[in-house]
Amino acid sequence: MRAAGRMYAAGGALLAAMPLAMVLANRSSPLVVGLAALAFLVGRWAEDASALRRALLSPLRTPLAGAALAFLAWALVSLAWSPFPAASLRVLGEFLPTLLAAYLLACLAPGRIPAFAPRLGAIAIALAGLLIAVDLASDLALERALGRRVAAFVHNRPALTLDLVAGPLALVLWKDRARGLAAATLAFASLGVVRSISGAAQLGLLAGAAMATLALSLPRRVGIGLAGLGLGLALILAPVEGDLLARAMPEAAHERLVQSSSRARVAIARSFGAAVAADPWRGAGVGTSARFAETAVAQTVQPEMRVLLGVGHPHNSFLQVWAELGLPGAILAALTAMLMLARIARLPRPDRAAALGLVACAASIAFVEHNGWAAWWTAGLGAAITWMRAAPRGGAIVRSERDGPA
Repeated sequence: MRAAGRMYAAGGALLAAMPLAMVLANRSSPLVVGLAALAFLVGRWAEDASALRRALLSPLRTPLAGAALAFLAWALVSLAWSPFPAASLRVLGEFLPTLLAAYLLACLAPGRIPAFAPRLGAIAIALAGLLIAVDLASDLALERALGRRVAAFVHNRPALTLDLVAGPLALVLWKDRARGLAAATLAFASLGVVRSISGAAQLGLLAGAAMATLALSLPRRVGIGLAGLGLGLALILAPVEGDLLARAMPEAAHERLVQSSSRARVAIARSFGAAVAADPWRGAGVGTSARFAETAVAQTVQPEMRVLLGVGHPHNSFLQVWAELGLPGAILAALTAMLMLARIARLPRPDRAAALGLVACAASIAFVEHNGWAAWWTAGLGAAITWMRAAPRGGAIVRSERDGPA
């Protein structure tokens, strides 16, 4: 049992330190989450191997897990028609191990996270937020000192990670009656996000805070309904996002959002939307966004729309699902999202508000930013879900079986 405790302490420390590690090395979260998951896996094995098996397999029997596994199965099936199987396998080779580590962490860490870890996490988030703010205010002195690339966007991934992790960790601290630390966690995370140049991170902060506030004040069904409506619209409207924005966004809005490259994002969304319209049924295959301009469906798009299909990804994860996995992928993604909300609906009000805040934050970021298969994003979500699941028992070590991740 002593060996298990040491493993839990190591895993808890790694989980807590992840946001700070992202500031110091902004692609480090998959490694940190992987090591944390390994530590909890070894600890649970040393504690009770038979209970470990149950903890890992029982969540897979739920409808939510069935929908998520069906989505992953369809992604793997799409390898059969991917025009670039090596590129697809490379994408999956980064995504799937991180997804597995996130699953292990979310299954095994809650109930075994040591009591010091949430407070260490608060310190790590405070330092991360301060470092982002100070580094950007000092013309990236930290990046220069470390001999790294001097560009303000290096702090975008850390800021997005703060977006994901801060709310769930604050909930853990609040339930541990460390309410000053909970408030400080939110404040320093917000400082890092607001000071960064990431419009997506700032959008995520606003959306998450607004949704959490509404969920605290509105009846359960209304809050869940709003979240379901938002996710549903994000998926349904993704293929026509570019056309809608091209018509609705005034020139003044583009001028205000010049740092976020709004004109380019609208044009990219229009190009990928045109490709989806040309072949909406099965998609081009998982992981093909990086070479989408070379796919057969891209050749059917008007030449002036084809250029921006070579940017690497649609800058919208919902649109990426349509482009790569077609209508079946979109339906399975929608089913997974709705079953997730049904699970969240059963939580008590504070937990439900934090969970819906995380959903709104992540969905708003996914609608405007990054590659949906990115390992660093998957790791950040895994850490956030782990803190969410730790919240009912405050994150302390508890010697009892816990069910699977929500």
